[in-house]
Amino acid sequence: MLMLYKILPFLLLPPGLTVLLVALGTLLRRRSLVWLGIALLWGFSMPVVGNALMGVMEGPAQRLPAASATPADAIVVAGGMTNQIPGAPLGEWGEAADRFEGAVELFRAGRAPLLVFTGGRLPWKSNFVPEGELLRRRAIRLGVAEGAVRVTGVAANTAEEARRARELLGEGRRIILVTSAFHMPRSLMLFRREGFRVEPCRVDYRVEPEARLTLLSFLPDPESLGDSFTALREMMGIAWYALRRG
Repeated sequence: MLMLYKILPFLLLPPGLTVLLVALGTLLRRRSLVWLGIALLWGFSMPVVGNALMGVMEGPAQRLPAASATPADAIVVAGGMTNQIPGAPLGEWGEAADRFEGAVELFRAGRAPLLVFTGGRLPWKSNFVPEGELLRRRAIRLGVAEGAVRVTGVAANTAEEARRARELLGEGRRIILVTSAFHMPRSLMLFRREGFRVEPCRVDYRVEPEARLTLLSFLPDPESLGDSFTALREMMGIAWYALRRG
């Protein structure tokens, strides 16, 4: 089922939908479908579109100081920030490394006595070390007391991360949830469903609020297509879990 959840967004969102339209247009000899696919890909590859969609998910682009966070029982960090590479025993940082940095900053500011990493690991990577264990070792190397760092059970997605955190901490706990700004709306929904009282800590912003529109804003580039895909996938995820709740 998890594999299906990973595949469906590709088929329903711009990259896969473009391939389907072009293939169908070629098969049926309908140029309009081919051009529609190309226009779709171009549109969602424009920085102005990618930034707009990502901005909707991220909300106001302002990272709050750690000292301003309300004290909580634990700081919980969503996974998905490392790549496990031979020769790198603690993994290499991916683009969401701000999640780790933000969480350690909150802990050092005394916002909570516990720092909790989720044991992220996909089923088809069973030979990998759960990411939370690598992050635990990194935090200890930075001076966080070993007894103050916990790792949840293995989790393959955000919904499982929330469940594993509840199993570790119990219901009704007040937590500071640290994750990428675009990922926060879905994460808030899922962690609150598990009974947590959540204060969000948004990090890893992808949109620069002061960027001005230029000709380049309307020319396609792969990074903007990735932003569009990520934002739309998050919207699909929110809709999916909202429907399942109903």
